[in-house]
Amino acid sequence: MNDYIVRGIAAGGQIVVNAASAIATSFGMSQNLIGLTIVAFGTSLPELATSVVAARKHEVDMALGNVIGSNIFNILFVLGVAAAIHPMVFQMENIIDIIVLVVMSIIVLCFAWTKQKLVRWEGFTMLVMYAAYVVYICLR
Repeated sequence: MNDYIVRGIAAGGQIVVNAASAIATSFGMSQNLIGLTIVAFGTSLPELATSVVAARKHEVDMALGNVIGSNIFNILFVLGVAAAIHPMVFQMENIIDIIVLVVMSIIVLCFAWTKQKLVRWEGFTMLVMYAAYVVYICLR
């Protein structure tokens, strides 16, 4: 049973990568742009659904833990496994994305630190920051 799950995940990952590369090529977009937008959005939908359900049930720890845990897992485990399989070269645009990630994380930390909670205007601010980032990566 586990072998089928692993093969299914690997096949699904292969389909996503191939489809994203085809989309990028057909529209003249960079694969980096597709990865930072479409693939990232698609792989984050389960976290979004889980966090929304948890927040509606007032399970704030679950919603926050899901988001933080998922990002830590992606950065350390997923990136670590990928780099262990094949070395990854960082281009300058990737360094800029990492800097944006760190700056945005610090802003969110400041939001959460000030009142020990995130309020609606801070949530809307984060959505606007994401929209600005998407516009930036589309224009570069």
